[in-house]
Amino acid sequence: MRCFVALDVPEDVRVALGETQAALRAAAPRADVRWAAAAQLHLTLKFLGAVPDDRVSGVSAALATVATGVGPVRLVASGLGAFPSLGDARVLWAGIASAGSETADLAEAVDRALSGLGFPAETRPFRAHLTLGRVRSPRGARGLADAVKSLGSPTFGSWVADELILYESRLRPTGALHVPVSRHALRGAGR
Repeated sequence: MRCFVALDVPEDVRVALGETQAALRAAAPRADVRWAAAAQLHLTLKFLGAVPDDRVSGVSAALATVATGVGPVRLVASGLGAFPSLGDARVLWAGIASAGSETADLAEAVDRALSGLGFPAETRPFRAHLTLGRVRSPRGARGLADAVKSLGSPTFGSWVADELILYESRLRPTGALHVPVSRHALRGAGR
């Protein structure tokens, strides 16, 4: 099964992000973007790719171990941007901030635990974000960049993430469906 590890996003933040996606679609109707379903938004800590069924329990056990040493993380979703840049956008995102380096530290702990199981270690620095859409072609790119700039740096909400989730990503013609495989409460000492 195709898997990733993530933190969930609460409904009120998803609603605010969905409204922003709708505003961007309306402001840049010619942009060639595959928009993420707001109900499926999550903060990916590590993408695993194809995980054989017989290895899923080992991944879940490793995540349970990580979760016992990490406390809940306070997150704020704010700002908009694009990778690699707004002028050459491939991924549109909403930013995520936490106190200090909590989110990056959690992503690193997950990476370390899973690289011990043979999953490749991340080579790029972790950049916390929520993927709002994937740009499929440069059609309408200027209008999209202008629309993002016009929205400024909105704040979508804050929450406390209190569990790691191993998700299965089921690919469908209408977009991926993310199904929780295991949940692991963040039970370590809070910061």
